[in-house]
Amino acid sequence: MSLYESWTEIAYEERDEKEYNRFWNEYLEKEKNVYAKILESKNSTLKGKLVELSEKFNLDVVTFVGFLDGINTSLINPVDMENIEEYSELEIEIDFEKLYFNMLDAKAPWLYELPHWDELLTKEKKKEITKEYRSSKIIVKDKKIGRNEPCPCGSGKKYKKCCGK
Repeated sequence: MSLYESWTEIAYEERDEKEYNRFWNEYLEKEKNVYAKILESKNSTLKGKLVELSEKFNLDVVTFVGFLDGINTSLINPVDMENIEEYSELEIEIDFEKLYFNMLDAKAPWLYELPHWDELLTKEKKKEITKEYRSSKIIVKDKKIGRNEPCPCGSGKKYKKCCGK
């Protein structure tokens, strides 16, 4: 069984509500600590073997794979989660702006409100990313074409007699 399969099995196993909340609260606290260390170091690149990186952040290997799964969409070159092994050599390059955006998308204020962000992104940049995030969630409907209006395909016919059939 791959490390990623082990993570998904642990993370999504059936639990009662109390156990579910306990598991995820513990994980989210660990995740917050990892992000705090990364942001504090201001280093967007992590290099080393998976086992070494997990030790650096005080996590077991499977939990660190879970962290990588969560951050994977914020990486410049995503990690192949299915084929990652304990001694896989990793070079993880984090796009901090994309990471901030994804934290907003995940509705994770415990992460995007970390004070370390102030040293990485200006207030203006955070506002710009937040504005971009909000606008990505707005649904814009195209103008509805009336039945008797000219067809937008350029045929010269009325919409109802052309593409509106």
